[in-house]
Amino acid sequence: LSVFPYSDLSMNNITKLPSNPVHNLRFLEELRLAGNGLTYIPKGAFAGLFSLKVLMLQNNQLRQVPTEALQNLRSLQSLRLDANHINYVPPNCFNGLVSLRHLWLDDNSLTEIPVEAFRSLPALQAMTLALNKIHYIPDYAFGNLSSLVVLHLHNNRIYSLGKKCFDGLHSLETLDLNYNSLDEFPTAIRTLTNLKELGFHSNNIKSIPERAFVGNPSLITIHFYDNPIQLVGKSAFQHLPELRTLTLNGASQITEFPDLTGTTSLESLTLTGAQITSLPKSACDQLPNLQVLDLSYNLLEDLPCFTACKKLQKIDLHHNEIGEIKADTFRQLAALRSLDLAWNKIKIIHPNAFSSLPSLIKLDVSSNLLSSFPVTGLHGLTHLKLTGNHALQSLISSENFPELKVMEMPYAYQCCAFGACESHYKISSQWNKDENSSIDDFHRKDAGLLQIQDEREFEDFFLDFEEDLKAHHSVQCSPSPG
Repeated sequence: LSVFPYSDLSMNNITKLPSNPVHNLRFLEELRLAGNGLTYIPKGAFAGLFSLKVLMLQNNQLRQVPTEALQNLRSLQSLRLDANHINYVPPNCFNGLVSLRHLWLDDNSLTEIPVEAFRSLPALQAMTLALNKIHYIPDYAFGNLSSLVVLHLHNNRIYSLGKKCFDGLHSLETLDLNYNSLDEFPTAIRTLTNLKELGFHSNNIKSIPERAFVGNPSLITIHFYDNPIQLVGKSAFQHLPELRTLTLNGASQITEFPDLTGTTSLESLTLTGAQITSLPKSACDQLPNLQVLDLSYNLLEDLPCFTACKKLQKIDLHHNEIGEIKADTFRQLAALRSLDLAWNKIKIIHPNAFSSLPSLIKLDVSSNLLSSFPVTGLHGLTHLKLTGNHALQSLISSENFPELKVMEMPYAYQCCAFGACESHYKISSQWNKDENSSIDDFHRKDAGLLQIQDEREFEDFFLDFEEDLKAHHSVQCSPSPG
């Protein structure tokens, strides 16, 4: 028995431990006591466990950290105290745990950070204090945790941070402040020079200041959605060379496109629901690696040339005030696959506007003011939306769209050029024969088209039908004639 490296006593309705129950298990490396009814652990309960590396005490009824029982577990690397009722962490409770790397204190009843208790954990690399009742983080709260890499503080009641609360966290790479009550941007993060992932979504933050992340050049990911952010400093996201994704929805007071100097690795940029009226001509010079651009629901009137954004694959510009697409607007975007220009005021599209887009397969110019539509360069399209352009009454030849699978036209008669007038009922009958519910599914999805939002809008909706359409070698054109 003394040579067993592992012992699982979880879920055994144990309510009490004797003072010397496992003293002879000197080679034991992992002890599981989770899911019992322990309210107290006496001194000496783990005496003699010189090799113990993992101790699991989660899901019990403990009200404070068992200080005396934990003394001198010098080999302990992982300690789970989560899902108890702990409301007090004694100042010296972790003394002697010189090897501890992972500490779980989440899902307890803590109301403050146990600053003194954390001063004796030099090897700690990951800690979670999430799902507690902590409301404030004082200065130097984690001052001695120089090895800490991951810190979770989400789902607390934190409304305020000391300006130096994160001082000393020289190795921190992940900080989670999501689901708290912060009213102001956490400027204390500026001391975290190695921070790579930051989350402060689902708070009450209303603005992001100028140079907000000036001390965090290693940031790769920032999560800050579900905040009532209205104002963002123009320089807020400068000099973040590792940042890959930036998403900001509904910042209604933003009137200028942000200065993204030095943020050269950005691959996805979403700035929707703002009041941006124009884009700088140098926007693409700052974003050479951009693949996805979403500027929908703004007030854009004119567009610059996007040629320098050579890696762009998807552009969403729907719901703006754009009036014209020039010859060079999208010139030589060889990787562009999806372009959404719906719900603008476009009257004119230059005949060669789409002539150098060899990868374009999805184009939406619905609900504009077009009276003519250029077809040059669109031979690879599989999905096309022109509905809502009431002045566009001419027929469009199917010869210009040999790959087209799905399209929406302003008028039903325009679908005749794609064989819809002759084959509509035949195809419907065939679909009924091949798949009992395919037509019902189609109508359900068709009726919900305008409700599809964000990244499923238009592009992903039509992808659902692509395989079926290939099988029938037919163009699905709406509105259906007859």
